[in-house]
Amino acid sequence: MVIVVCVSCGKKNRVPEAAKGLPQCAHCQSKLPWLVNGTDRNFDEVTSASVPVLVDLWAPWCAPCISIAPMLERLSRDRAGQLKIVKVNIDDNPALQERFNAMSIPTMVILKDGEEVARQIGALPQRALQQWV
Repeated sequence: MVIVVCVSCGKKNRVPEAAKGLPQCAHCQSKLPWLVNGTDRNFDEVTSASVPVLVDLWAPWCAPCISIAPMLERLSRDRAGQLKIVKVNIDDNPALQERFNAMSIPTMVILKDGEEVARQIGALPQRALQQWV
């Protein structure tokens, strides 16, 4: 579970990493941002969602990866109920790095119904990231 503050009412909510529906505020019923961590073990479970999933393959030593992290958080708030973001640290999850053939980072992949529909290698400015998604 991840604790998420509702953008609409400010209440704290527990949001599961994986769920069949979409997370919403227990108080005001607004859609909540859905940004979770993925691992080699839980990846298939956390990417199973009713909305498109943006997978961010990153590493803590990568400056461009660090620079887009706040943009991804903002994107998760702006697209609450429409997009799920799964962050994967490739240093800790080498099987996913290999699975997505992530030779350069950051690598962002959009999955829809478990299938890759788009890929972006390298950091983008906020506006370009929003347009790409």
